[in-house]
Amino acid sequence: MPRYTRVLLLVLCVSLIGECRKHRSRKKRWSAPAGTHKPAKELAGTPDTVVIGRPGSETRMEDSPLSKKVVDGTKSRKVKTSHLLRIDEHDFTMRPAFAGPAVPVGVDVQVESLDSISEVDMDFTMTLYLRHYWKDERLAFPSATNKSMTFDGRLVKKIWVPDVFFVHSKRSFIHDTTTDNIMLRVFPDGHVLYSLRVTVTAACNMDFSRFPLDSQTCTLELESCWYNRLYINFTLRRHIFFFLLQTYFPATLMVMLSWVSFWIDRRAVPARVSLGITTVLTMSTIITGVNASMPRVSYIKAVDIYLWVSFVFVFLSVLEYAAVNYLTTLRDGKDRKLREKVKEQSQTLPCTCGMPHTKTMMLDGTYSEEDANSLAGYTRASMVAEDISDKQEQMVVHLSLDNESTGTKKKGIRGFRIIQNTHAIDTYSRMIFPGAYILFNLIYWCVYC
Repeated sequence: MPRYTRVLLLVLCVSLIGECRKHRSRKKRWSAPAGTHKPAKELAGTPDTVVIGRPGSETRMEDSPLSKKVVDGTKSRKVKTSHLLRIDEHDFTMRPAFAGPAVPVGVDVQVESLDSISEVDMDFTMTLYLRHYWKDERLAFPSATNKSMTFDGRLVKKIWVPDVFFVHSKRSFIHDTTTDNIMLRVFPDGHVLYSLRVTVTAACNMDFSRFPLDSQTCTLELESCWYNRLYINFTLRRHIFFFLLQTYFPATLMVMLSWVSFWIDRRAVPARVSLGITTVLTMSTIITGVNASMPRVSYIKAVDIYLWVSFVFVFLSVLEYAAVNYLTTLRDGKDRKLREKVKEQSQTLPCTCGMPHTKTMMLDGTYSEEDANSLAGYTRASMVAEDISDKQEQMVVHLSLDNESTGTKKKGIRGFRIIQNTHAIDTYSRMIFPGAYILFNLIYWCVYC
């Protein structure tokens, strides 16, 4: 072999030896220290998420988990979940044991909250946990260590689940924050637990004949296309204190306020009229407000009876003053006519000669018919003896009254004394109105409580 060929081979061998040494040093520099690699079994107990450090903090490369090689535990499984449950081997559009007996499905309901009850819409809304239990032997899997396997809502779309739905449901939805609130747990023998969190608004037929002193029974019904139905009854009792403050007490106070007019002078027309109209309008507002928050039912409610009877009492107090004012006007008119008649008679001074039971009376223009019928005996001599200059406004009237006519007039006046005496109407009203209203309250609360 020529000499220059030997030299070329030697240079080539030296270069190859140098490259091998560089590669070994580079591999040694980046490899982890001995003992840092852990088997998959030891990594099974480590947490899923590891916090390395805060921004700005210094962490040595040797202590960081990134410097260690982490083995993915999901890659170590030889069989996938779909293969373990044999989902691809069966048709899960059909129920278990198709063409055989019905599948028993257990249902468990846990009420989380009763959100709202609407009397106007006649429905109620609640949030609950709905759980189903059944057995599907197609989902059985061999396992020596796992007692059960838990999955989320993605597996629910691949298997058969019971077709349970809410009867008379107006609105319902499954919560999906932050993920779908669905849980599926499968046991080795094929038993399945299916749980979901639902908010449902269902209809409730309510009877308001005793409202607000009532209690309602609302039913949540669950049904399956096997035509079985499950009933869950909820008995709801209403708290009466709210309605006492908002309805009953204001109505009672308005009725009592209308009684104040009985103690006001009958000649104070603006005061008594304005008080009566104010109480009537306030009662109308209370009745309108209560009916606005209630459904339009065709029967009478207990609160309607109380409010309308109270309205009648307020309205009767207004009518009472109307009667008093009318009778007062009639009495004033009669007195005015009688004064005019006496004035005319005082000017003519008719002769009373030959008439029995002649009596003389002095009148000053302010008298009533009752006073005229109860005249005391006066003689002309006694009148002449008086000083006429001191009583210039007085008039001397000679009235001849027959005993028969006088007795008849007195009898008629006594019969209508109560009607003509407007003070007596107010006096009787002060006792009749409160007594009747108290009696009504006793009967009302005894019947509905």
